[in-house]
Amino acid sequence: MVALKSKSKSKEPQDSKRIKMSQAQQYMALAVLGASLFLGAAIAVVLKSIDKISFSANVIMAQDQSIDALSNTIRDIGICESPSGKVYSDQELNNCDPNTVVASSVPGTLKSNIIENMAANEALASVESSDISTCINPATEQKYTYKELQNLYNNAQNNDELSRANGLILTCSALRIIPDALPAFMNEEALLSSIDKIFRITGTEPESLAPAEGGGYSGGEDESESGWSSLGTNLYTNPVNLSIESDAGTVNTFLDNVERSIRNIDIRQASIEWSGANTINFQATATAYYTAPSTITIVDKTISPGSGGGAASTGSTGSTTPTASTGGTE
Repeated sequence: MVALKSKSKSKEPQDSKRIKMSQAQQYMALAVLGASLFLGAAIAVVLKSIDKISFSANVIMAQDQSIDALSNTIRDIGICESPSGKVYSDQELNNCDPNTVVASSVPGTLKSNIIENMAANEALASVESSDISTCINPATEQKYTYKELQNLYNNAQNNDELSRANGLILTCSALRIIPDALPAFMNEEALLSSIDKIFRITGTEPESLAPAEGGGYSGGEDESESGWSSLGTNLYTNPVNLSIESDAGTVNTFLDNVERSIRNIDIRQASIEWSGANTINFQATATAYYTAPSTITIVDKTISPGSGGGAASTGSTGSTTPTASTGGTE
């Protein structure tokens, strides 16, 4: 009995050592688990911060592109004088008055090209106007020359004088011909009036003159659309049916006058019938042209976190998640 008790007592230090080792292992496991949780949370915070920084960078990039696009549009058109830097500042935009910006102060712009080049085109200016009563220079009692109009424009002392000079240039220079030659919208009444005037210049009257089917602008640029013309981008047709019954010489004169018209009118289909006594019945489908409307529209683009960038581009629209939006031009 004594020997057994002695052997049992000799195992007690070993059991105590095992217990301490087990506790140490538990503490170590808890420490590793805690460190892992802390590291995971730190990585999540870092990734979230990186995502926010990336999102903010995408928004700033999109805003910069929008500002550049708007500044380039304002500069290229000639709405304001050139900025002191790369883009217009808020103060420069607030101080800008398009009505007081003269063409000579914005060289190379659309405004300068229209006022100084197109308005001075002698070939266009030589086309007679049906109403020149407002284009008579009181000093000379003759029609304003472009040089006189330019002097009025450059020497304007206030907004009223500048506005009057602008109006005279639009109505009395070569610019007055451009809307007649290539209108910006479909106007059947104006086209019929122009063709009727050609008949009257020829010294005859039409047997019939009416709009034809197949013209019009539906807002797209697809060749399959009705009215689309293959002659140029955004060019649409305005067809008419006409007929004339007269002698051969009058018909030829009419066709010559159509060819000389400032407005491009193409005879697409025609038929000729002899009616006897040197009389011709001429029937045709003619086509005139006009351009699609051009507009500058401010649009929004929405950038969402985690969208992989997507800096705003001109003419784009936003996604359906409204988190951050930037302006652009179209």
